[in-house]
This record gives sequence, C-alpha cells and structure tokens, in this order.
Amino acid sequence: MEILILAVVIALVAVGAISGLVVSSRKKKQLPPTAPPSTPTITAPPAEPQVGEDAVETAEEPRRTIEEVGLPEAEAEAAPVEAPAAEPEAPAAPEIEVPEPTAGRLVRLRARLARSQNSLGKGLLTLLSREHLDEDTWEEIEETLLIADVGVAPTQELVERLRERVKVLGTRTPAELRGLLKEELVALVGTDFDRAVKTESGVETPAVVMVVGVNGTGKTTTTGKLARVLVADGRSVVLGAADTFRAAAADQLQTWGERVGARTVRGPEGGDPASIAYDAVKEGIAEGADVVLIDTAGRLHTKTGLMDELGKVKRVVEKHGPLDEVLLVLDATTGQNGLTQARVFAEVVDITGIVLTKLDGTAKGGIVVAVQRELGVPVKLVGLGEGADDLAPFEPEAFVDALIGD
Repeated sequence: MEILILAVVIALVAVGAISGLVVSSRKKKQLPPTAPPSTPTITAPPAEPQVGEDAVETAEEPRRTIEEVGLPEAEAEAAPVEAPAAEPEAPAAPEIEVPEPTAGRLVRLRARLARSQNSLGKGLLTLLSREHLDEDTWEEIEETLLIADVGVAPTQELVERLRERVKVLGTRTPAELRGLLKEELVALVGTDFDRAVKTESGVETPAVVMVVGVNGTGKTTTTGKLARVLVADGRSVVLGAADTFRAAAADQLQTWGERVGARTVRGPEGGDPASIAYDAVKEGIAEGADVVLIDTAGRLHTKTGLMDELGKVKRVVEKHGPLDEVLLVLDATTGQNGLTQARVFAEVVDITGIVLTKLDGTAKGGIVVAVQRELGVPVKLVGLGEGADDLAPFEPEAFVDALIGD
C-alpha cells in the first residue's frame, strides 16, 4: 500500500515538472530577444497567436446598433454611362465628275502640243525662209524630218513636193511658206482616215473596245481617260480590268471608272485575263451599256507566249459578238522602236486605231505619220499631258497648225 502511494506521488511530481517546462518555453517564444543598442532595429515577424492560458483577454468595446451605423453617401452625380460606339459610316460614294467636252479639245490643248514645234514646224519654216535653197539646205530639211520620226519614205515624198512648189511659187513670203508647209504636212498626215472611236456595234450588244500595248506606255491610264472621252460624248461605259499581272492595275482602273460613274468588272490578282474580259462583256450586255472597254496587261512584243494569250483574250471576247475596236497605245517618245512594237501587235490582234501618249513636249511628232504609214490605220487619240482630260481626239489640221505655230 505504501509503495502504491509513493508511486502516485512520484508521477504527480513528474507531470508538474513537465508542465513547467512547457510553459517556460512558451513564454520565451512570446518575448523576442532584444537587439543590442548598437544594431539597427529589426522588425520581428508577427507573433504566433496565443491560446489557452497564454491568450490575452480581448478588451470589450461598445457595440453600435444598426440604427447608429451610417450608410455611405451616394455620389452627387452618377457617372455618365458611355454611349455605345457608333458604327463606322460607310465610305461616301465618290462624286461623279463631268468630263470636259471632247469637241475642239485638241485646239484647247494647243499650247502643250506646240512645245514640239521648235524642232519640226519652226525648224522647217526657218530653213525654207533662207534666201538660197541649195542642196545643203534641203539636206537639213530632210534631216529635221527624220529626227522628228516622220520616216524615210514620207520624208523623201515631202521634200520632193516642197521643192516643186517652192520652185513654182518663186517669191516666198513668211505667210506663203507657212501656208505651203501646212498644206503638205496635212496631206502627209492624211485626212481620209476615219478617226472616230467605234462606239456603236450595229447589233444589240455593246461596242467592245480592247486596249493593248507594251509595258510603260500608260495603257491603263489611257483606258481610264478614254472612258472619260466616251462619257463626255454621252456614252455609258463598263470597264474590264483584264490586266491581272500588274499590282494595283485593277484598283487604278476602278478609280478612273468611279470618277465618271462607270462600273469596273475585275477578278483575282493573277487570274485569267480572258475570263475577266468575257465577264466584262457579259455585264455590259446585262446593263445595256453602250461601250465595254477592256484593259489588257502590258506585254513585251518579244514574248511569244504573252502575245498568244492576248490573241486568246480577243477570241474569247468575240464569243459575245464582234470586237469593234483594238486600240494600240504607243509612247510617242520611243520613235522607231514603237513601229517595231506596232507591227507585232498588228499581226496578233488586227489593230484598228492608235493612241499616241506623251506627245506633249516631244520632238517626235512625226511618229504620227510614220506609224500610220506602217500600219495603214489612223491615229485616233493623242495624249498631251497628265490631266484627266488631256486625251484628245486626233485632228490633222489642228495638229499641224500647232506644230507650225503662228
């Protein structure tokens, strides 16, 4: 019995000792060690929450009733509600322009055409006004005509006729010489050609005009300007953008068309030009248009495959009806090289008319004579500047008059 009591007492003492150690360790954790005065104060991490005997009693605070709790004041003005973003407006349709009348346009553009008169018209008048027209003078006259790209055969014909008339005329006043030279040049250019662009097919389908030429002659721009010429003459036009190889060619042509209210039929870049030309004529028939203008890709006359493709475009278009006009665009500054181009194109698509661009400010006005003599087809339009209405119907008398000057 005594032994049992003694064991209980020992156990109680052991439990008390262990409890004291636990409490002591907890108190040590509660008080962080004080940093020495010389060292900077370091913020200790927050103390661990205390529970049990070590928990600090929470001070009681007076509680507020629900009536005493104030509500947050409403803002004086509610924030404006943003209106939903307006849908972007559709781009306004381009304003339809009224092209300048084509009647007498070449006369109005005479100042630009006359820039080339120094080497041709005035040069000839100066030589013919010499007191003695010896062989050297006639050779200079011949050289002047050749430099102006009149061509060898036409130059020889003109010089011979001038020699005969000057010999018969005798005295040569400036007015007489000017009249004489004008008559001979007009005869050389030719007045018996039909220079009107065909805009009536003679059947119920629209007249179809195909524009061809090599790269860099201004073919797409010429097609757009030609649309303005036709609209100015009261014709309705549909444009076919069959130049699918040059970047932005279709966009350029469509811009020209929108300015005069002409619709442009186009296809994907790199698409089949013949297919687009076919669709353009089809749309022209559906709309009852007067004329369908087809702009083809610029082709080098030395590339046989491309020229064959141009022939394909012509054949496909003719499934709708006859091709009324094939206009070859030539750069007047290329001179005799333009004649080489003209010959090859004529073999492929049967050229019916010529458009001479960049004729303003050039000394190559004689190319009009040479290209007509080479192809046997008339120059129908001439480009005399960069303006939208600087494409003019060709008039032999006005052309020669501007070359000679006053």
